[in-house]
Amino acid sequence: MDNQEISAALDRYWKATVDLDLDKAHKIYDDDVIVEFPQSEERISGERNLYELRAHYPAKLSFKILRTRGEGNLWITELVITYDGRPVNVVSIMEFKDGKIVHETHYYANPFEPPKWRSQWVEKIR
Repeated sequence: MDNQEISAALDRYWKATVDLDLDKAHKIYDDDVIVEFPQSEERISGERNLYELRAHYPAKLSFKILRTRGEGNLWITELVITYDGRPVNVVSIMEFKDGKIVHETHYYANPFEPPKWRSQWVEKIR
């Protein structure tokens, strides 16, 4: 797949994710995908396990996609996932092979109030 095709596939994936349509979203995954959460030191092996984990997730989720960028087999999405009303910033790194995601890593960061001392040099982005 070329960059345009992968970008279009990711657009479909994120739309299905925002719509909470697991069946459509999971069409992008290779059967043997590996998904890792470094902060919790967890690895999910296989599309079936990933699907079941997501199908049984206990929190009410919503997703806001901020941007997706990539080239070749490596793509990155920045997003905000809201868990039961609590937003968390997320970076998703996706590696493709033959048009399917074969490896994905998620990094999670809780929002925080910026320190006042630097306010003269910064602006709020949201």
